[in-house]
Amino acid sequence: MTTLSATAYSIPQRALHWAMALLILFNLIFSDGIEVWDRMTDRGEPLTPDQASAANLHAYVGIAVLVLALVRLCLRLVQGVPPAPAEEPPVLRLASTVAHWTFYALFVLMPLAGIGKYYFDNDTAGFLHAGPLKSLMWVLIVVHVAAALVHHFYWKTDVLRRMTSGR
Repeated sequence: MTTLSATAYSIPQRALHWAMALLILFNLIFSDGIEVWDRMTDRGEPLTPDQASAANLHAYVGIAVLVLALVRLCLRLVQGVPPAPAEEPPVLRLASTVAHWTFYALFVLMPLAGIGKYYFDNDTAGFLHAGPLKSLMWVLIVVHVAAALVHHFYWKTDVLRRMTSGR
């Protein structure tokens, strides 16, 4: 969906994008706390308060990502998004659309799977969360960053500026 005159993402859309990026990277990079929790609880060992806090932090950040994703999705549906640059080949426009909607699916599915494991001890949800969904998230992040850099340096489009300064 695009708006009639949008040339950049709105300030709330940009703020949500970068806040979620930081939260997601935090949880992807600093997942030790939840991994320790998983090992300890699987073995029936008691957690220290610090271990419980680290696991809770991971869970709360994931829940924040879920809530922010739903707000972000509502903004996208209401405000739309800027159109793809004319320089982008049609097949890559399609790839971009698929990648963005896959991100939205992951923003919902990963936290739900994490909730399934953490709060309901569902091992299948835990496997999905820490396995294929996490791997897909990393791949999409790398491709997303690479695509933004190609737009900026190769095609010289405003794609990167639309999500940073908005100009």
